[in-house]
Amino acid sequence: MSAVGPDSAAAPGPEQAAGRSGAPLPPASVSVYNVANLLTLVRILLVPLFAWLLFTEGTAGRIAALAVFAAASITDKIDGDLARRYGLVTDFGKIADPIADKALTGTALVGLSLLGELWWWVTAVIMVRELGITVLRLVVLRHGVIPASKGGKLKTMLQIIAIGLFILPGPLGPLRWAAMAAAVAVTVVTGVDYVVQAWRLRRAAPA
Repeated sequence: MSAVGPDSAAAPGPEQAAGRSGAPLPPASVSVYNVANLLTLVRILLVPLFAWLLFTEGTAGRIAALAVFAAASITDKIDGDLARRYGLVTDFGKIADPIADKALTGTALVGLSLLGELWWWVTAVIMVRELGITVLRLVVLRHGVIPASKGGKLKTMLQIIAIGLFILPGPLGPLRWAAMAAAVAVTVVTGVDYVVQAWRLRRAAPA
């Protein structure tokens, strides 16, 4: 319980102090030790477990791999929502979150290709796009931020669904390839859109 006396009642708040000094106060720092970053770290730690289960023979191994992949994918949604809602955005999270995403997706695609269940060109197209756009965003960062688009969110959802269908055992051939075709198409289209946005951002920037 905090004591409130005459002096404390008259003490100026942060906004008042900032207004009197004429300079805004710096934003409160966010600890790197928060639940959003913890979920990101958990997702990274799940990647090697997922890879091991993916290469485990038998239906049980595949179902377990799918469960780990689904759990890791869900944490991506949860940690992002928590970071935005409660102001838990940190430099660590900005770096670790995309690394975790690319590690999970890349491990799944490369693993499925190594198992002979997914054409290598599909893996190459998706990975080149993902890594290329990540690098592009970093390159144009000094000119501005390329915001995530609805197409980008759709791309992520389609990739997760398609990869999940490939992990899932059973005679799902046509459904798998239809989902992966949609994921590849949206991946390429959104990649081109990000390149156009980066080009416009660069042109609009002062020399």
